[in-house]
Amino acid sequence: MTALSTGTSEAVSTTDPTKLTSGSLIAAEKVITTNVYDPQGEKLGDVDDLMIDKISGRVAYAVLSFGGFLGVGDRKFPLPWSILTYDRAQGGFVISLDKETLRNAPSLDGDADSVFTSEFGRSIDMYYNVPSLWM
Repeated sequence: MTALSTGTSEAVSTTDPTKLTSGSLIAAEKVITTNVYDPQGEKLGDVDDLMIDKISGRVAYAVLSFGGFLGVGDRKFPLPWSILTYDRAQGGFVISLDKETLRNAPSLDGDADSVFTSEFGRSIDMYYNVPSLWM
C-alpha cells in the first residue's frame, strides 16, 4: 500500500484511487457512466470511455453512448473534452448540443479493432468547431 502526501501532515492511501479525488480532480472510473445532458437538463446518454492523448496525458475525447434503448443500439460519439462542462447540480456533464446534432456527428463504428486516425480526429474537431489536436 502506497501513501501520497496531501501537502498536510496526513497521508492518503492509494489502494482506493477514488479517495484521492476532491476539488476538480476525478478518477477516470468515476467519469465512465457519468450522465451527459443537454442545456435543458434532458439526458442524452452517458460517458462510455475516455480517449487520452499518450503524449500530453490529457483527456482528448469523452466517448458518449447515445441513441439506443437500455444499451441496445447505442452509437458511440467521441466528444472533444473541451465541450463538456461538469454541472454539480445535475451530477453530470452538460453539452450545448441537441439530439439531431449528435445523430449527425462523427461516430465510432462499434468495431473494437477500428483505428482512430488523425483524419478522423480532425473531422471530429471540425464538426464541433474546436481547435484540433491533430496536425
